[in-house]
Amino acid sequence: MKLVIFGLTVSSSWGNGHATPWRGLIKALGRRGHRVVFFERDTPYYASHRDLQALEGGQLRLYRDWAEVRPVADAELRDADVAIVTSYCPDGVAACELMLASPARLRVFYDMDTPVTLERLEKGDTVQYLPPRGLGDFDLVLSFAGGRALTELQTRLGARRVAPLYGCVDPEVHRPVPPALRYRADLSYLGTYSPDRQEMLDRLFLAPARRLPGRRFVLGGSLYPEGFPWTANIAYLHHVPPAEHPVFYCSSRLTLNVTRGPMARMGYCPSGRIFEAAACGVPILSDAWEGIEAFFEPGVEILVARTTEDAVAALERSDEELAVIAQAAYERALAQHTAGRRAEELEAVLQAAYDHRGPEVSPVTQAVAHRA
Repeated sequence: MKLVIFGLTVSSSWGNGHATPWRGLIKALGRRGHRVVFFERDTPYYASHRDLQALEGGQLRLYRDWAEVRPVADAELRDADVAIVTSYCPDGVAACELMLASPARLRVFYDMDTPVTLERLEKGDTVQYLPPRGLGDFDLVLSFAGGRALTELQTRLGARRVAPLYGCVDPEVHRPVPPALRYRADLSYLGTYSPDRQEMLDRLFLAPARRLPGRRFVLGGSLYPEGFPWTANIAYLHHVPPAEHPVFYCSSRLTLNVTRGPMARMGYCPSGRIFEAAACGVPILSDAWEGIEAFFEPGVEILVARTTEDAVAALERSDEELAVIAQAAYERALAQHTAGRRAEELEAVLQAAYDHRGPEVSPVTQAVAHRA
């Protein structure tokens, strides 16, 4: 197939969760014989933090403005088997209009931020990347979140056919590597500052650091404000380059995942960080959210914490216990959550949409399928 994608970014992993999964998925699709063309507006923010120049498995088309690139996009769409517009695409509405008017065989919207989209609609906010007519004109709507998010995409936005396409990991990028002293931590956390994560970050990271002054905590990420409640045993790294993420994880005795508020409330929305850490063979401590057991089994493949006491108890587990949990998550990640596996899942849902057969994916169906 030829896939033409209009997205937020694939060239920069700085401050977004779109680039890394797209890189792995496009590489996997390329290896399966498909051709991918990715259109990305060349914004100053991502240009100054660009960490990819050549897109393995696909062609990256950077452009300055929509008027300039529209004829090129129109030409690429003429022989496209699949056209996809993602959430937060800067020219999303214009790209949707062009795509829906094109001869592309399958027109897809991929909401990689479904809980945020739905929360903004609930508040009455304008969601700039959504077409004014909603999602009813698309042949297929993909979602980074499963569960009730799929139903709400249908009831609120008119999506006719929906399917989850979760985050993933490229095990050639995220894999076990030797630790580094500069990243050594009893508990690490890698993530950009977000107000809707702060309460849980305080409960599962900052409070344990205050309670355990003899332990070392390491936090990596940008945009943390002045006056952030650091403690003497927390090492702060303003930026951890993507190439260093595996060694960052592998230098941790335990690493923390904290889900953004809207995603945690919606459920069935695993962060890509979970899959990446698991593929590095590192034990994971995560906040609790509905559906987590569909991806990793709590207490067996992942540790789940709701309170500071839970987090402290996880830190007090023996190295042997943590190693067993890490190995189980590693095996699960490589079996079910790789970019190659997601490429297979994408092929299947695209084929079903092509054929116009089979029931639409329900929250119950997708949850049972993942547990199986």
